[in-house]
Amino acid sequence: MTVIGFHCSHEQISPGRLLRDVQHAERAGFTAGMSSDHLSPWSVRHNESGFAWSFLGAALATTNLPFGVVNAPGQRYHPAIIAQAIATLAEMFPGRFWAALGSGEASNERVTGEAWPRKEVRDARLVECVDVIRRLLRGEEVSHDGLVHVNRAQLWTLPDGVPDLVGPAVTPETAARHAAWADGLITVNQPADVLQKVLDAYRDAGGRGPARLQIHLSWAPTEDEATAIAHDQWRNNVFAPPVSWDLETVEAFDVIGETVTSEQVAKSVRISADLGQHAAWLAEYVEQGWDELYLHFVGQHQADFIDAFGAHVLPQLAPTAVHA
Repeated sequence: MTVIGFHCSHEQISPGRLLRDVQHAERAGFTAGMSSDHLSPWSVRHNESGFAWSFLGAALATTNLPFGVVNAPGQRYHPAIIAQAIATLAEMFPGRFWAALGSGEASNERVTGEAWPRKEVRDARLVECVDVIRRLLRGEEVSHDGLVHVNRAQLWTLPDGVPDLVGPAVTPETAARHAAWADGLITVNQPADVLQKVLDAYRDAGGRGPARLQIHLSWAPTEDEATAIAHDQWRNNVFAPPVSWDLETVEAFDVIGETVTSEQVAKSVRISADLGQHAAWLAEYVEQGWDELYLHFVGQHQADFIDAFGAHVLPQLAPTAVHA
């Protein structure tokens, strides 16, 4: 069938707890992992945001899962530092690591004190960063003067092969642009027709590699509880871009989320107490052509979700390992 991974949401769960959760997920039958990379959470209610790269080393060392991370080089992170981080993990854990490289969000990147650039500038900066990172991963000495500056950078520890650099996109236009450089695509669940347009735009522009989909979902033994979890934890995340790109503070996200209804949340989060319904939704994504699904249960307490999906959902989908 397809790879079914466990999404590690650092903005919601402490890194020590999250490490135990992903180990639990592997035992339950999940076949991959994926990590966010934030400095700031989406809500004061989340109250966490561990350093993803420390977690990734521990997670790769204590599971057999392949992992990906969604990262924004260019402002909070210099691309040479991200290249070094990617190279080190890929050397230690060959064939088990990929990085999705995006243009970022002000809530995380503003901490440098630099101005938050316009979207077209951020997109151009990302292309420069990807080129720098890819060249460094090939072992080149790199100097670059543009929207980012690099002075004679070189990596001395290199993996045997360059890991996949993946393009994150929520619109067909972004997906098509990423096709020029990306080794794969990743996006988040949206209405089926929008997802099809994103996938088609990437493939039609020559995009190669796996198509990955992150799915926000909420499950609990009752419908009311599943709905309450989703509304409490994910109501700040229902707004279309540029809100998530340009809003700067946790407090501002909480303000805009105050009037969001459960019905609005249900348009962005797959909510059901019926495990059969969740399995059917996931099967639809597989049928649409997504190679890897990464499940993000939006609650902060993951154990019951992992057990329930491991016992009743994953067996219906027969998840495979990456490259199996």
